[in-house]
Amino acid sequence: MEKKHIPLVDRTYLLPFILIISLFFLWGFAHAILDVLNKHFQEMLDITKAHSAMVQAMMYMGYFTMAIPAGLFITRFGYRKGVVLGLLLYGTGSFLFIPGQWLASFNAFLIALYVIGCGLTFLETAANPYVTELGSKETAASRLNFAQSFNGLGCICAPLLTGLLLFHNDSQTGSGNIAVPYVCIGIIVLIVAFVFSRVKLPEIELAENTEPIKEGKSLWTHRLFIFGLIALLAYEIAEISINSFFINYVVEQNWMNARNASLVLSFGGLSLFMAGRFIGSWIMRCIRAEVLLFICASGTVMTTLVVLFDIGIVSLVALLCGYVFESIMFPTIFALSLRNLGNHTKRASSFLMMSPVGGVIGPLLMGYIADCTTMVTAFIVPGIAFVVVWLYARKMLFSS
Repeated sequence: MEKKHIPLVDRTYLLPFILIISLFFLWGFAHAILDVLNKHFQEMLDITKAHSAMVQAMMYMGYFTMAIPAGLFITRFGYRKGVVLGLLLYGTGSFLFIPGQWLASFNAFLIALYVIGCGLTFLETAANPYVTELGSKETAASRLNFAQSFNGLGCICAPLLTGLLLFHNDSQTGSGNIAVPYVCIGIIVLIVAFVFSRVKLPEIELAENTEPIKEGKSLWTHRLFIFGLIALLAYEIAEISINSFFINYVVEQNWMNARNASLVLSFGGLSLFMAGRFIGSWIMRCIRAEVLLFICASGTVMTTLVVLFDIGIVSLVALLCGYVFESIMFPTIFALSLRNLGNHTKRASSFLMMSPVGGVIGPLLMGYIADCTTMVTAFIVPGIAFVVVWLYARKMLFSS
């Protein structure tokens, strides 16, 4: 179970690793701001939960439609140009919120979010596999978890800043100017794009598959990769669904108003999420990633069951604890799915980056169930998704 200490990052790649970490913060911010927008648009435009879930749907549809083109672009032109193009798209989408605010058009906001989603696809398709290659294969999952911890920091900042901006005092009604936070992040993104355009990231030569394979063996013959792709989709459905309706859930249980709920999401759930990634990254330097993934998958199944049982404030505590358990899932599944793929790695990464289409499926389904029944009942969606992740973790644990 134990393994010897191995440096997290090779000294040669320390500067590229630090630069890439900044990208994780930026897309964490972009993802988490959606969780506030969801409730904001429900109140401002008087729309249903299912309709407001289009905020997530359009953003993550960008991942689905752009994942393969992003993978092809990065394979041909390299990681650095993929990062720069992604940042330019991210910045463009952010500034599109200005005409959206002027028009007061929900559809205009959705177009802007789609463009941002396309940009984030390039960033994640480049950065996730790149981080796994900046050191020993044994520490790949731990290294990606550490980098993804800064994604969690962005997730904390987004609902904190936008929640305070959009929900005033004790009001649950969003009345702030949503273009302001997006213009600010757009300026920062373009500055980062300029920096990346001036630095040279070393291109990593990927090793051939270590397994004995037949010449021309297809990526789709790797069954563990296929299972990993399914598990990653399930995780995205669960994570994005919970984040999308966290504020709705807390408000409808009459525990607090929307403004305070956004603070609980930031300082409670997403802070625990970030802490979980830092702790998970450290633990995985001592035990195998498959073991920790199985433990955490079991934890998410149990905490979601407590939410479904609806036992008062205990359910809220369980939901917050679930953020700790789910924190290591994306980077760990991603790293395990790329294991032993050799020269298939960049292409496999682009397919894995289609998994955020779960952000289309999960919130729409959860919002529809919540509109028809209750917000508590709607947690059956992430519950089933976490069971799929548990099955994958069990398979990886006993196949390694």
